[in-house]
Amino acid sequence: MSRSVAGQLSPVRRAADLRRLRAECFDVLVIGGGVTGAGAALDAASRGLKVALVEARDLAAGTSSRSSKLIHGGLRYLEQLEFHLVHEALTERGLLATRLAPHLVRPVPFLVPLPAGGGLRGLPARVFRRSYYGAGVAAYDAFAGLFGGGRGMPLHRHLTREGARRIFPSLRADALAGAIRYYDGQVDDARLVVTLARTAASLGATVVSSARAVGLIRQAREVTGVRVRDLEAPAGSPDAEFEVQARTVIAATGVWSDDMSRMLNDVGLRPGVRVRASKGVHLVVPRSAITGETGLILRTASSVLFVIPWGGHWIIGTTDTDWRLDRSHPAASARDIDYLLQQVNTVLDRPLTTADIEGVYAGLRPLLAGEADSTSKLSREHAVFEPMLGLLLVAGGKYTTYRVMASDVVDRAARRLGGARPSRTADLPLLGADGYPAMWRDRADLARRHGVPVGVVEHLLERYGTLTLDLLGLIDADPLLASPLAGAPEYLAAEVAYAARAEGALHLEDVLTRRTRISFETSHRGLESAEHAAELMGAVLGWDAATRAREVEHYRARVEAERQSQRMPDDAAADAARLGAPDVRGYAADRGGDDDQAELRPSAR
Repeated sequence: MSRSVAGQLSPVRRAADLRRLRAECFDVLVIGGGVTGAGAALDAASRGLKVALVEARDLAAGTSSRSSKLIHGGLRYLEQLEFHLVHEALTERGLLATRLAPHLVRPVPFLVPLPAGGGLRGLPARVFRRSYYGAGVAAYDAFAGLFGGGRGMPLHRHLTREGARRIFPSLRADALAGAIRYYDGQVDDARLVVTLARTAASLGATVVSSARAVGLIRQAREVTGVRVRDLEAPAGSPDAEFEVQARTVIAATGVWSDDMSRMLNDVGLRPGVRVRASKGVHLVVPRSAITGETGLILRTASSVLFVIPWGGHWIIGTTDTDWRLDRSHPAASARDIDYLLQQVNTVLDRPLTTADIEGVYAGLRPLLAGEADSTSKLSREHAVFEPMLGLLLVAGGKYTTYRVMASDVVDRAARRLGGARPSRTADLPLLGADGYPAMWRDRADLARRHGVPVGVVEHLLERYGTLTLDLLGLIDADPLLASPLAGAPEYLAAEVAYAARAEGALHLEDVLTRRTRISFETSHRGLESAEHAAELMGAVLGWDAATRAREVEHYRARVEAERQSQRMPDDAAADAARLGAPDVRGYAADRGGDDDQAELRPSAR
């Protein structure tokens, strides 16, 4: 069986994996289907361990689909003297761009604008700023490795004012003394997580989404498994809740780490870790709104601001504020949107307005809590804890270093289990990476053989790598799948069918917000695509007309709630508005109330 087939997360595979969860005992059970949890499942499976992963919602449904879409070292961390963190992240960036996922991670150029002003008197300050920022970017390149194929990115370059404006004409000439161009990596964050989970599945891991961990199973003071609820089971089904046996449980739950803490508090233990959630809001505007060939990185009073090219769009972000409200559906407020527009308009010759905005999304960073009052000063370090025998918690960190976090926590599990091999993931290409350079080189021949435009093949290769052959096979079998998706012509109907057939998508929201990014790339937020996508998904998942209508209605309610929240003046009002839409998976938003937490108490046998 090929890796592609073995890694398919199909409806049949989900049913088989549910049977495995009920019947088998696993070496490692991972809770959480974000980038760290999927990475941990892959790391453990690659060592020959028997692995299961359960995710309460969809793969990458939380923080891991709502990032800045960057694989980067964190240029600002150089100022904070966190050199080890920068070097670690840049090493991971090189691995992803050159070996592990070159089809998903690619270079993107950025300008660091150098502010003008001061005339001759301001010359020393301008020289200092160019030297200061230039030294920082040079150090960034040095940490990445100046030479060798492992860096995967070009070196930085200094530019004059005229040179910077040739590359980025929308920069205000009166606010610019020059710029420095450097490179970082860009990724579709949700696609990378799905690919990690599928790669783990190809190595034998059991991967089940819509499976919520609702309690720990323990014998004396040792965790021996997890109680799981299948959120796709019919209401009142006796099979909806069951126990999964495991020799080791890894909780990679991000901003939901405090839930694990509450479970442990019930047995008189303190986990020794506290995670604070920092909200990051991003705006999406059309490429035509700003004229430029690169991204921008700008300093603000509290953090940094990115303007990032994203296909036919720009992503502008991010905010960095404490968030103590609903963690499942963080909401962007009008205040957040106004802040981002004000910051970016300081350097643009044509100010952006709310009329330019196509989409908005908000995510939560899981930061290890410290003494700092500002979340922007909290560490992006990660930590691994074993508060109870058989239970490991991994928390903190950043998206780019997911593989290091996964390796660290599985190392602890392997020592407990004994006899497991060391991590292999630094040398294990993800699904779609094997043979990618050759397939990209021969893309014109591939297009000709399958009777599709070269642009279609390029689009698929940049999203699926060599798994593009799977989608072209679907089109060969049903040429109608080569047609564009209604309301989103940059995506093919085949991609929706493939998401349900092979990528674990169970609901319309999964496809429109994560398998594709239609929910923030279109001004209609996916509403014009919803019925067509539901029809395509329903053909794979066996939905009747009532189910299709229900899925579309859930999605419409979600979009309306998000739009309403973005008109609210503050976080509290935005949160209340966003919660007006019910969750499609049928459980109440996790707001930390007594009723919700009653599910999280451990059981002893």
